[in-house]
Amino acid sequence: MTVLTAMRPEVFAAYLDAAVAAYAQDNIDAGRWPVEGARERSRADFEDSLPQGLATPDNYLFEIQDGEGGVTVGYLWFAVVVKHGLRSAFVYDLEVKSEYRRQGHAKRAFEALEARVTTLGLTSIGLHVFGHNPGAQSLYSQLGYTVTGINMIKQIDKTG
Repeated sequence: MTVLTAMRPEVFAAYLDAAVAAYAQDNIDAGRWPVEGARERSRADFEDSLPQGLATPDNYLFEIQDGEGGVTVGYLWFAVVVKHGLRSAFVYDLEVKSEYRRQGHAKRAFEALEARVTTLGLTSIGLHVFGHNPGAQSLYSQLGYTVTGINMIKQIDKTG
């Protein structure tokens, strides 16, 4: 059984460092950011989104734990967002540690997320998935998520 438990303060700093690095690399891989300055941009985005760290209002950071033994297998972060007067959840980060992937933890974490979102009175969950991550795209499709738009980019060669 997979459960979501509130992220412990002693885990947050290490989570944040790893998440900043991963987000920077995802943006580099997607062609959105150059390598130079990517880590700084990523850290700035996280600081903007979590100005009070774990205590940032309407943000929920969890350790994904294997219920048998309480081993932390990953992390999930979502926030309550309000747009056009509608409150919904937005998943900012899902990370399952490599040694625990493809064991159903992400799927069960999202099932637990849906239960939490329901108790908050929210009726939808949004998320972003990078184009270079077909595994995540497949998972979210299997869970009933649909594509609501596609961002595209073309890099223009400045030398020519």
